[in-house]
Amino acid sequence: MPTYSGKKELDNKISLWLCWDRNKKTHCEIQELVNKKEWCTLKTRLLDRLTFGTAGLRGVMRAGFNSMNDLVIVQTAQGLCEYILKQFPNSKDQAERGIVLGYDGRHNSRRFAELSASVFLQRNIKVRLYSRMVPTPFVPFAIMQLQCLAGVMVTASHNPKEDNGYKVYWENGAQIIPPHDKNIQRSIEENLEPKDSSWNTDILCEHPLLEDPYETMNRTYFELLLANIPKKYMEINKTSRLSFVYTAMHGVGHPYVQQGMCTAKMGHRIVSVPEQMEADPEFSTVVFPNPEEGKSALDLSIKLADREGITIILANDPDADRLACAEKSRTTGEWKVFNGNELGALLGWWALQNFRSLHPEVYSIDSYMIASTVSSKILGTIATLEGFNFVETLTGFKWMGNKAKELMDAKKKVLFAFEEAIGFMFTTTVLDKDGVSAAVHLATMACYLKEKFNISLTEKLNEIYDKYGFHCTKVSYFLCYEQPVIERIFERLRNFQDGKPKTYPKSILNGRFPIQYVRDLTTGVDTSQKDGRAILPVSKSTQMITFTFENGLVITLRTSGTEPKIKYYAELICKPDQKDWDERRKVLDIMVEAIVEEFYQPKLNNLTPKKD
Repeated sequence: MPTYSGKKELDNKISLWLCWDRNKKTHCEIQELVNKKEWCTLKTRLLDRLTFGTAGLRGVMRAGFNSMNDLVIVQTAQGLCEYILKQFPNSKDQAERGIVLGYDGRHNSRRFAELSASVFLQRNIKVRLYSRMVPTPFVPFAIMQLQCLAGVMVTASHNPKEDNGYKVYWENGAQIIPPHDKNIQRSIEENLEPKDSSWNTDILCEHPLLEDPYETMNRTYFELLLANIPKKYMEINKTSRLSFVYTAMHGVGHPYVQQGMCTAKMGHRIVSVPEQMEADPEFSTVVFPNPEEGKSALDLSIKLADREGITIILANDPDADRLACAEKSRTTGEWKVFNGNELGALLGWWALQNFRSLHPEVYSIDSYMIASTVSSKILGTIATLEGFNFVETLTGFKWMGNKAKELMDAKKKVLFAFEEAIGFMFTTTVLDKDGVSAAVHLATMACYLKEKFNISLTEKLNEIYDKYGFHCTKVSYFLCYEQPVIERIFERLRNFQDGKPKTYPKSILNGRFPIQYVRDLTTGVDTSQKDGRAILPVSKSTQMITFTFENGLVITLRTSGTEPKIKYYAELICKPDQKDWDERRKVLDIMVEAIVEEFYQPKLNNLTPKKD
């Protein structure tokens, strides 16, 4: 083995990279770092491996085993391929069911999908590779429609332009959950050496096991979307005077949302932001390609809407699995950007109306809605009064999608699922968040409210709160790039009473607001349970603590699975007869500010607050 740094482990990794990597650019990138003796950088790039997190891989595109590049994709595809072969040893399944691969408009997305296709085809596994960029929901949709063994979407969703990702779905059409993630990671580590054949993408020109599912899946997707909209609402869509500004946020969404709006008879009412309509991997007009960031991401949309006299904006993230919405007040002229909890309340209410219209004979106690534990409990409140069931899961659509499939297998009806991070699953056509269908359903609801009652989305939201109780939420985050700092913050909360282990805060603001319960899903503690143990699954790899205060406020502090963020999610619920909403908002603001200062200590820990 050649000597580079003089450190055996690092030199071994350098040798392996230079031996295995056949991408000229990334091969030279590592060689250049060696020539410059950048040993610290090389240690960072090569000694740690990018591991499966939220349903797959996500990281910066550059050379190194801890990044997204051709070699890591080949290794990942080889490991996933071998794992699938072990899980589905029937050669007929492999040759007929196979896998589906999709990709978005980011740099290298198509390349990564094609390398993956080559790996699977070399092992005689059928590959359905989309021939063009598709929204992320088209991969889980195809898995269910074609009964595939698994699927991969190459996307980093709303991450910065430097990033890419590898999102894995299982045969049930939902994102992978344990133990698949750890088992796939183990299989990758057992199949690191790239086969010569794995680099051969020439076989994609013509291979008997390679298919393009685009035409069939595109047609079927929109047929099912149409089937889930009652005809009476379609008639309203045809004649509605309401128009919408839409932005694809430089992603893949434009042609699909346009087609969805046409399918629902609203195609003539959508005006796309021209600068953001086409896929652009540079995301040239936005700092962050994430509509969840608020008004800062919607500047061009707001300018276009004001110019055209349009009062509603719809926005997808770059892979079109999330949906944001803003509405202009007809009294103040101010723009309101709905948060995910508010849209969850609106779409949840609409899902119930839709389902009752389409299936009046089967609506019963066997109907369900789902939300993650960090999202508003508004669906639970509605469920209590309207006679359906509400289920709470861990954070992330991988948990909600798998729970939905579990309920479906038990012959239950799942109407809707959502997460506060503007993710919505309207019906079970796709067992994941879907920003395309959500856009069409939200637009249909807006037309219905306008034409039938002459009210806005904001006014309908207030009606929902009037009936079911005001659910006041506050969600935000801090950026923190140092993992030891994050660990110190959360360990301090677990040893809060003079450093004594397993002691949590008892109050905030010197006892003004006492804490009633603590749930720690990192350690499994839940003081609201008789045995003190959490009911929801526990994960030591993520930080997540929930505090329930005696006045009813619930706040969850957690880390992100895909970004360097520490987040907080707070909710204060009023009963329907409590109309002092402004006062409750003030209490929420006071408490959240105190919790952030006392628990996160942003100045001491040098945390960067969200800009918006």
